[in-house]
Amino acid sequence: MQSIISQEIGTNHVSDQLPSTENKAFKAGEVLTYRMHYGLINAGVAILEVKPNLIEVNGRKVYHIVGSGYTIGSTDWFFKVRDRYETYLDKDALLPWMFVRRVDEGGYKFSQDYAFNHYTKKVDIGNNEKFDVPVGIQDMVSAFYSARNMDLSNAKAGDLFSITCFVDKEIWPLKIKFIGKETIETDLGKYRCLKFRPIVQKGRVFKKEEDLNVWISDDDNHLPMRVKADVLIGSIKMDITGAKNLANISSKVD
Repeated sequence: MQSIISQEIGTNHVSDQLPSTENKAFKAGEVLTYRMHYGLINAGVAILEVKPNLIEVNGRKVYHIVGSGYTIGSTDWFFKVRDRYETYLDKDALLPWMFVRRVDEGGYKFSQDYAFNHYTKKVDIGNNEKFDVPVGIQDMVSAFYSARNMDLSNAKAGDLFSITCFVDKEIWPLKIKFIGKETIETDLGKYRCLKFRPIVQKGRVFKKEEDLNVWISDDDNHLPMRVKADVLIGSIKMDITGAKNLANISSKVD
């Protein structure tokens, strides 16, 4: 994998200018864990981990970030899930060099390996297929970590924030609306949060545009504390259960 990243960075591009984005939200070694619910069923576990050691490639330092999800209990018996997502994220530009996706859901399996070149503004998805992409493009995982560094100090209810991602061979503008502030109870205690609502397409998975809501901690970590989705066949909820090696003091209410 490191050799692929090295090819995309390229020794001839080391001195080229990439945008510089200060990362205040997370650090190497951070681990977040979540419990997944389907209706009343405790259905699975999700883990987001920033590996403790940075990778150095052609003069640039890179985070290796891994997200994994798996079913447990009765859910694992009738619909087994073993998913793994990885991004190799430039430390100073907060842009991805490589995205890896391994999906195994109920026996349905597929893989994706996307190599990003931010100098040529292209994504190589293999099989001699390359796509032109705009400046600042993100993958599914890097978008989440990049978004955690957004300045939300002056956010007002109704404000829209946007991140451009490359997903399934398409350029996808992810838009989220700021709803307001709430204090929620979690397994880790009570936290002050900012509530957001991603703009979704109703009719395919969701009944209404407001059926997906996300709560992030109202602090410099911007941790996702809860995700709740009302879908056509029920409701899905993800709640935080653990947070280790955070970069900042949390918004926990004593």
